Amino acid sequence: MQQHAQPLNENLNNAEKKVPVEPFRQTLAKHGLSLTRVKTTTLQVNVGLLCNQACRHCHLEAGPKSEEVMTEETMVQVVDLAGRIPFEAIDITGGAPEMNPNLPDMIERLAALTPRLMLRSNLTALAHGERDHLIDLCKQNQVVIVASFPSLNEAQSESQRGKGVFQESIGVLRKLNSMGYGKPGSGLELNLVSNPTGAFLPSSQEQLEKRFCQVLEKKWGIVFNNLFAFANVPLGRFRHWLERSGNLEKYLQKLATSFNPCAIEGLMCRSLISVSWDGFLFDCDFNQAVDLHMGGKKTHISKLKELPEPGEPIAISYHCYTCTAGSGFT
Repeated sequence: MQQHAQPLNENLNNAEKKVPVEPFRQTLAKHGLSLTRVKTTTLQVNVGLLCNQACRHCHLEAGPKSEEVMTEETMVQVVDLAGRIPFEAIDITGGAPEMNPNLPDMIERLAALTPRLMLRSNLTALAHGERDHLIDLCKQNQVVIVASFPSLNEAQSESQRGKGVFQESIGVLRKLNSMGYGKPGSGLELNLVSNPTGAFLPSSQEQLEKRFCQVLEKKWGIVFNNLFAFANVPLGRFRHWLERSGNLEKYLQKLATSFNPCAIEGLMCRSLISVSWDGFLFDCDFNQAVDLHMGGKKTHISKLKELPEPGEPIAISYHCYTCTAGSGFT
């Protein structure tokens, strides 16, 4: 078996040739490192690219016109897998996963199969009371909500996510707090995710979390459990924006020069399998964006008999620099 999986298609090979940074596999080799799997503990499921927003930083180019939505049949196959193989955590993502009509049934069934079920939300998909039933369901099943909230600055946030998004997000966070989410001792975990609104890397996660705690509670009475600060991945809509704005080369070089070998150990791809909306397997959600399949071959979840073994290689490309820049992406 090769030490590193190679890009699977011609488009990705061509994209790598145009990138003004050293190939990621060479950087690993220089540090005497390899990116391989440990025990798989997390199942990540992308239930579709349909989203009520079209964020500038989206690596999957999700949006209101997307037709890629996980079917009920594929969801049943996901539940069957979780029933056969125990996972310590199951992570539901999108698009806006709330817009998949089969999500409530999926939540109820998966909550019984894992000690930690997470739902990633852009918050606005839960606004205006349209999906209060979904919030109630999450509360009943103690689903961890991981919410996108990029910035405390309204103008910056809306430049990335769209007009009116900031205040809608504040409203949903306050509603979640009123139901116990983020409150000490409630057992209802509310985590925030902050992404930079431009072509730069995030500040210190510890400092950002402290500032978000202070400002959100002081201005709006909002509390939460944890904040995660991640860099934007130069794929999809964010890459297109970088190209149009003339920032692509500078941003990629910034990621590469910020490579932190210590970040390799905790990368999420090492302990996770990621299922795309149409049921195919990847090492992470970012590899979905470039059809870089797990194990170097296109495998459907219905064909998966056992989890990948520790030590198996992870498919890599230039975008992996995002997850190893600074404090990393775990």
